Amino acid sequence: MTGQSSDDGRAFRREAERLVNEIAQDLRTLDAGVDWFSGLAPARREEVLRQVAEYAMQAHITAADGRAGVTRSGVKPTANPSVMICMDPPRYGFASLPPAEHVKAFRVLVSVFAVADTRRRETYCKGACTHAWHNLPAGTGQP
Repeated sequence: MTGQSSDDGRAFRREAERLVNEIAQDLRTLDAGVDWFSGLAPARREEVLRQVAEYAMQAHITAADGRAGVTRSGVKPTANPSVMICMDPPRYGFASLPPAEHVKAFRVLVSVFAVADTRRRETYCKGACTHAWHNLPAGTGQP
């Protein structure tokens, strides 16, 4: 039998979740995350793009977050992923972009999520946060 087990899928989603949150909290560089993302099979990249888009939605990104994230990402503001995230409301169909756009989409999504999540950690979660992903230990490592 071929394919992946549901346990493998859950483990992969947890790995991606941890990596994205480490980038958002400056515990890992965006470039290190891009290296990891670039090594994934196309179907896994699409899965990660959907996952990070969900995180961005949950962080309630604003137009200002979108613009700041695009600047942080290093992707041109005119690139498809940059335009999509800065729309009002943002468009989240990043996994449907051509594979050649996936790395740009990852850079933009993770960067925008980092901006929005930082804002939320400094406001809503300040001092009393119980979200496990907001309490990662320092020094989790840069690959």
